[in-house]
Amino acid sequence: MNLARQIGHIRGRRAALRRAIDVAGDFAAWEESCVPSYCHPNPLAAYVSWTRLFRAAALAESCRPGPGRVLDFGASVGELGRLVPAPPAAYEFVEQDEGPARYLAAELPEALRRTLDSAPDGAYDWVFAVDALEHNEDYPALLRRLAAKLAPGGILVLSGPTENALYRLGRRIAGFEGHYHVTTIYDIEAAAARHLRRRARATILPLLPLFRLSVWSRPDEAPR
Repeated sequence: MNLARQIGHIRGRRAALRRAIDVAGDFAAWEESCVPSYCHPNPLAAYVSWTRLFRAAALAESCRPGPGRVLDFGASVGELGRLVPAPPAAYEFVEQDEGPARYLAAELPEALRRTLDSAPDGAYDWVFAVDALEHNEDYPALLRRLAAKLAPGGILVLSGPTENALYRLGRRIAGFEGHYHVTTIYDIEAAAARHLRRRARATILPLLPLFRLSVWSRPDEAPR
């Protein structure tokens, strides 16, 4: 998606989210969902949040061309489901918070809600964990479970915050606390490297190491 289309997509989706969700009035309920970032009044802060999704979808497509079956772990309101080139019925998601999950189900009615127990092993061409694992102290175990969901040739796409000084400064300026982040993308990638092979790595903005993305597959195979 080129820059003009990205900007048009962001404007449309920001307007839709603002109409449906009272982010300011119910901030505590939505703080961990990425929705406050998507709707942030600072255009640069909002663009960084949306760019994570664009980059994650593009990395997935470059490493394992679609369409395919998708599992979106920590899906929030399902904005990634609007960007991946998968048939609507092939987008499945894991989201523990009921508010975002209800919104996602209403907006993308063909999407299928899963838990990690109900999502079948060996079934997904793309598994995404976009800014989700850093909220969990048991991220090494979650990584092993997510890797088990990969179909032959499937890929796991990770994204997370660096938590470096620049990131923490930007978070304070944007008005977020970040107390719910218990680890960094560096630790998450180190855990992934114990049993997966990294295929690609990227940042959100050049020279600004705020977030990092990476693509992983089983060590004995390359993505199709």
